Amino acid sequence: MDTKKLLALAGISLMLTSCSINNYGNYPVRTPYPSGNTGNAASTEREYNELIKTYKPETAEVLSDLLNNDDPGNPRTSISVENKSPCNMVLTISGNNFFKKIPIGAGKIGYTMVLKNQNYRLSGTLCNSSYQSTKFITSSYAIKLSN
Repeated sequence: MDTKKLLALAGISLMLTSCSINNYGNYPVRTPYPSGNTGNAASTEREYNELIKTYKPETAEVLSDLLNNDDPGNPRTSISVENKSPCNMVLTISGNNFFKKIPIGAGKIGYTMVLKNQNYRLSGTLCNSSYQSTKFITSSYAIKLSN
């Protein structure tokens, strides 16, 4: 339960700091670089910088999920990934009819909501190291990644 409180506090701080990410000036938004997941820190950094310009975190939904102790009546739950490395990363989560790229800064937490009782593939590059995992998600799921 302490981990959920920590994630909730981290989510609130992310929500407060993400206000500066919005495109308030109506500037044209460029599309993200395609990811070949080459394990190259420079290409990961480019992709991260492009994604962070337009990424909209699901802060309210994730916090609600964590604070409501993973309501069994809710068909969705949260995935949280803490990036404990000195490198920015892009986490790709894919599953049945689901695909999302989440930019996660060094020392930050990235999160999203997914449908319960499904397999999801999590992958990304962290400081030139490749991360890949497949998880069957039934309730909120949190992991910490470091190099």
